[in-house]
Amino acid sequence: QVQLVESGGGLVQPGGSLRLSCTASGRIFSINVMGWYRQAPGKQRELVADITSGGIANYADSVKGRFTISRDNAKNTVALQMNSLRSEDTAVYYCNIRFPVGSLTYWGRGTQVTVSS
Repeated sequence: QVQLVESGGGLVQPGGSLRLSCTASGRIFSINVMGWYRQAPGKQRELVADITSGGIANYADSVKGRFTISRDNAKNTVALQMNSLRSEDTAVYYCNIRFPVGSLTYWGRGTQVTVSS
C-alpha cells in the first residue's frame, strides 16, 4: 500500500502563485511516475503534469509555461509550482503515483485550489 498526502492548496488571486507538495509513503518501487491531476466541478479529472523517476516531465497544454513539476526521489516527494494562475485553474488537485510493475496506481485525498479575486 502507498499513502499520498498533499499540502499547499488555498485561495489566490488571478495572476498569483501557489506551490503544491505531496509526500508518498509505504511500499514504493523505485521506478514510478508521480503527478498531479485536477477536477473542477462538473468536469472529469484531468492530468495537469507528471514526472518519471528519471526526471522526464509531461504537462497539459493548458499549463505549459505556467506550471513546473519537480520531484525528490530520496524523499518520495513531488511538487507543483503554479504561477500566473487563472480562474480556470480552480479545482481540487490530486497527487498520483503509478507503478509500471503491476499497473498499480494510488491517489491522494486532494487539495482545493481556488483562483478568484
